[in-house]
Amino acid sequence: MDDRVLTSVLERFLREDVGSGDVTSDFTPNQEVDAIIKSHNSGYVSGIRELELLFRNHGVNVRSHVRDGGRIRRRQKIMTLKGRSRDILTTERTALNVLSRMSGVTTLTRQYVESLKKSGSKAKVVATRKTTPGMRYFEKTAVVLGGGLPHRMGLYDMILIKDNHLRLFGNDVKAALAAARKSRGKAKVEVEVSSLRDAVTAAENGADIIMLDNMTPRNIRKVVARLKKNGLRGKVVIEASGGVSLRNIRHYGRAGVDWISVGRLTHSVPSIDFSLDVLRL
Repeated sequence: MDDRVLTSVLERFLREDVGSGDVTSDFTPNQEVDAIIKSHNSGYVSGIRELELLFRNHGVNVRSHVRDGGRIRRRQKIMTLKGRSRDILTTERTALNVLSRMSGVTTLTRQYVESLKKSGSKAKVVATRKTTPGMRYFEKTAVVLGGGLPHRMGLYDMILIKDNHLRLFGNDVKAALAAARKSRGKAKVEVEVSSLRDAVTAAENGADIIMLDNMTPRNIRKVVARLKKNGLRGKVVIEASGGVSLRNIRHYGRAGVDWISVGRLTHSVPSIDFSLDVLRL
């Protein structure tokens, strides 16, 4: 997203908060002030670019002390601000909300990525569409800054034939893939399966990506072995999905998949706490 479009989205977030006006800052003395944003947790930060755009769009001078994706410690200075007090105070909560949410996603993603690396696997941690409405771009960006992959951004950039789609084809993977090929254009086609038989059928019938849904690492290894035996492994990307946690992700990595999708990266992530403090009048 370019700066102009991103700034417009951030301003929409701010308008949600400001509404008809900031009735507290409106009567507060409007002075030139210095302020800092600091962290209250350790982790990895993201949202720096977003905050720079938002504050600068309101005439606030910004100096960032960390880069997006960088590691931060507790009580670390993240950003220094200089501007009119009303501009800073009105923008404060929207800015911190974006920073906290994105940094939480980046931190959790990095934890999954590091856990997977320790297993020796070359698989990639991948996000899902289980995102906060209105925040998908920000959360997917935060995943990438944590070392993960975004997967598809929406319904428009990849065909993903899931269980409910398959039911409408009578659970016929071959028929669903045939229909997808006719309408796909340039879009890649992924199909969700839960059995070895359907995985082989998907690979034989042109799927680009096969999602192994809620399969154990043991059963995933059987799928990988069968695809290798049939000369199909190199033709598809294999994604493990469902039931993945920090405690077991290494087992999925060792099963031989390419991608491991983790919904909790965005649907139940703890935020990183930040605060903004006015320093000098």
